[in-house]
Order: sequence, then C-alpha cells, then structure tokens
Amino acid sequence: MHIDLSNKRVIVTGASRGIGRAIARAFAAEGARVAICARTEADVAAAGEELGHQAQAVIARAVDVTDTEGVRRFVDEVASQWGGVDVLVNNAGQGRGGNLDTLTPEQILEHANVLQMGHFRFVQAVVPHMRRQRWGRIVEINALAGVQITPDGIPSVVNRAACIAMSKSLGMSLAKDNILVNTLNMGWIDTGQWDRHYREMPEGTPREEFEAMVLKVVPLGRFGKPEDVAGMALFLSSEHASFISAASIDIAGGMGGQIAYYPTLKRDFQDEMKARLAAKATS
Repeated sequence: MHIDLSNKRVIVTGASRGIGRAIARAFAAEGARVAICARTEADVAAAGEELGHQAQAVIARAVDVTDTEGVRRFVDEVASQWGGVDVLVNNAGQGRGGNLDTLTPEQILEHANVLQMGHFRFVQAVVPHMRRQRWGRIVEINALAGVQITPDGIPSVVNRAACIAMSKSLGMSLAKDNILVNTLNMGWIDTGQWDRHYREMPEGTPREEFEAMVLKVVPLGRFGKPEDVAGMALFLSSEHASFISAASIDIAGGMGGQIAYYPTLKRDFQDEMKARLAAKATS
C-alpha cells in the first residue's frame, strides 16, 4: 500500500521535538508541504531547518497555542502561501500530574487552556479553509489516560478525556463537509519524558529496574517510538482512511485498563528502592 501525500499542505503543532517532530518528519518524507509551530522560536527554527532537506516546502513559526489571534494568523499565513490547508495534526500539549490534595482549580484550568482550547483554536482556524475545498483531515494526538481513567494525574485525565470527546464530536459534525477527525491516544511513547520520570526515583535506582517496572503494564513489553505514532497519522491523512471519522485509536502496545495500576506500582517501587538503598547505606 502506497500512501501518497505529495504536495499535501500539512500543519503539525508542537513539532519542535518528540512525537510532533517525528510526525512532521514523516510527512516531509512523503513529499508533503509541512508547516510546523511550537512555543520556542529557536527550537522550531531548528526543526524547520531539518525538515527543509526533505519537504516540498516548510513554514516554521513560534506560536503560543493559548493565543487565539496568533493561532489564526499562523493558519491564515499557511493557507495564503499554499492556497489552503489539507491536514492538521493537533499535537501540542503535555501531561500534568496532581490530585485532589495537591492541585488548585486554577492549575486544572491553565492546563485546559493549553490542551483543550489549544486544540479547539487550531481546529476553528483550519476548518474554514478545509470547507472551501471540501476536503480535510484532522488528527488529534491525545493520551490513553483520557480513555482509561487513572486514579492520579487529574489534569491529564480530565483534559485528555475532554479532548477525546471533542474529537469524536467534531468527527461527526464535520464529516458532512468531507473533513474527517480522529484521535490517537498515546500509551508509553519514549520521547525523553521517561528520563524525567526516572529522575523522580531515589538516587541510585538502577535504570533497568525502573524501566522493567514501567513496562509491567504494557503487554507488548516495550516503549512505543514516535515513529509508531507517525505511521498512523500518515494513514489517517490519506485516501486509504476516507471512511474513518470520529474514531478513537489507542497506540499503547496493548495497554488498556492496566494503566490504572501504574500510580500504585510506581509508589510501591519508590518505597522499595528507598528501603533497599537505605539498607545498603547502613550495611
């Protein structure tokens, strides 16, 4: 099966690193014109320079997804230069932890403004261009925690669930305009964030034991790669997916409800490491 995306006009948000950068790179390799954005100008410029060696054309801009007018200006610039927008990959947004005892309502709303409203702003900006041409593909990058609820990480759980619901609603309402909207829900994708999680462990924790603990809930027994996500984003943006809209697809190596056990697994592992390292220090 050949996925032909030659000259498709693609916007990828949050594309300076990780999953977004891998998706942008994959579209470039298929001959698309790729417009990327991220919050930090130096990072998005570096990503744009890399893409320039593959893509038919590249636009790279620093955009704050909480700035409604800034989002609209960026989308309109892309549409003006290239005559329209064919694909939006809504990737911008990070997870956020916390629970009832540690969070304020304002922190949850701040996360929602970046995640839920960031995705909404971009969809609202691209849809008029897609409606004019009667063709469009929108791929929402979300997280498994929005489908399989966990007992911790309230901002991510609540706001990802809202994003997934929004994607399904849009996938229904926009189908009549031949604009197809689908969501990809990430499991444990290795984009460097596991280095941060590892640093939360007691100093001296063996990295291989930490990773073995993390992967206990993943039936496939490994981390996903950004390229595992990029392949599905390409497929959903192609004519091969012309009858798929409002779908919710988990990219999680078979992990489903197992994710709910992870917070307890992590706490137990931390306690075990603290006890073991303390015993080692006094022996």
